Amino acid sequence: MSTTLFSRGAQAGVSCTLLVVALGTGLTACGADDNPLAADPYDAADQITFNGPTEAGKQADPEKPLVITTSGSDGRITDVTAVDATGRHVSGELAADGRRWHSTSPLAAGAHYTLTVSTEDDDGSPGRKVLTFDTSKPTTTKRLNVTFGPEAGTYGVGEPIVAELDQPVKDKAQRAVVERGLQVESTPAVRGTWYWVNDKTLHYRPRDYWPVGATIKVRSTLQDIRIGDLLYGGTAKPLTITTGNRVVAVTDAATHRLTVYRNDEKIKEIPVTTGKAGFETRNGVKVVLAKQYFVRMKSSTVGIAAGSSDSYDMPVYYATRVTWSGEFVHAAPWSVGSQGIANVSHGCTGMSTSNAKWFFDNIHEGDVVQVVNSKGKAMELFDNGFGDWNLPWQKWLQGSALTSGAQSATPQGNPARLSPQGL
Repeated sequence: MSTTLFSRGAQAGVSCTLLVVALGTGLTACGADDNPLAADPYDAADQITFNGPTEAGKQADPEKPLVITTSGSDGRITDVTAVDATGRHVSGELAADGRRWHSTSPLAAGAHYTLTVSTEDDDGSPGRKVLTFDTSKPTTTKRLNVTFGPEAGTYGVGEPIVAELDQPVKDKAQRAVVERGLQVESTPAVRGTWYWVNDKTLHYRPRDYWPVGATIKVRSTLQDIRIGDLLYGGTAKPLTITTGNRVVAVTDAATHRLTVYRNDEKIKEIPVTTGKAGFETRNGVKVVLAKQYFVRMKSSTVGIAAGSSDSYDMPVYYATRVTWSGEFVHAAPWSVGSQGIANVSHGCTGMSTSNAKWFFDNIHEGDVVQVVNSKGKAMELFDNGFGDWNLPWQKWLQGSALTSGAQSATPQGNPARLSPQGL
């Protein structure tokens, strides 16, 4: 399952049986006179039945689940561990009576597995059986490869993780296999999950912004795992990124002020101008996509007729991009007289050159830029940058193939009004 690891509180009332499973050593009973760790597990070979081949040279079918049963009337299975040579574990489910265990995640093809079965008899004495087996190689060369983004580096706390698949996955059951194999681990630990943006793209984010100074490791365990008919998991280069300070810039379009917070402390307030009537700036949370010292902005690229009252063609400096369609925070020396007073831009957030340079120098990719009190439409969720944080957590969970009620269709934003050169 593709989850971010998070700490769990210790559970009270641990029984002797649970200790057998947790310690994996020879416990007998919780008696005051005996040392339970001194006992060796008995050989449970006669009690265990395994549905895979045990003969030399025989290989198990990776498309069939593992099934372990106990034939003894006075014993039960307490734990099963199946792990391949690369350290990938197979999840499973144990029946309430302890008589049967079956795998719930697929095996890898062409892999070597070690299977450890722990048992317990009616007297509480532990048993153990260790088996090894190999799985046959894939029956097809068709592979699903994954590319993770962004590139390795340090980003702001709003940066989502992106997984790009090289071919579409539409079936929900197949999506669940893929999602379980995309592992995300954060230190400090947080809760997060994947969201299927479309058939080939997934985004991962926590419930809230990433912690300051976090290390986030992303990897795939899908290689040689069967995803569907004639489709197996392929390669994926692991990714590690870190987060910097929690930098959030909030633009109030009604008061014409942009306020920058670093680690929840206000560090700068800047007079600005935002989109005028007909070109209102999008409301909502955006994530810094890139920084460009110089951008040539032309109104013709957004369908504004040359020679009209709204046409423009000018150099723009200290441009911080927040949408792919062309919304920037940038220097606008031509509108200094309106900054802090009125909204006169074509959708971008404009400020003086000195303030734009300060903003440019103190903002980074992945930092958060939020606009409030604008009369513009809401920021698109996925098709115009990273609007991920505008989706409430419970709605975000519905985009996972591993949660009940997951949606196969992904909400899409309205077509962007502005294009890359919009002012």
